[in-house]
Amino acid sequence: MTTLTTRPDQVTSTAMAISPTVPARLVQTGEDLWRVVDVGGLVLGHVLVIDDGAGIRYRARRFHAVSRTFCDLGDFWSCADAVDCVRTSR
Repeated sequence: MTTLTTRPDQVTSTAMAISPTVPARLVQTGEDLWRVVDVGGLVLGHVLVIDDGAGIRYRARRFHAVSRTFCDLGDFWSCADAVDCVRTSR
């Protein structure tokens, strides 16, 4: 599992490493949207930060080329879990 000690929406830099052992990083693309990028620069998907009053959740998303839309992979209470979902889904 990926360890992420800071919520992405609290990070001030434009790019954040997920973990020294995980070959991916987060790049902020909007106020509540983070792009998951591998070490080669390939975009794997996105993590959307959702605050719905019940707490902060993280939605994992991947682009579906055939329909040219984003597919939601799931909502997670941990950003690290959402990133792991994006990284391992194909």
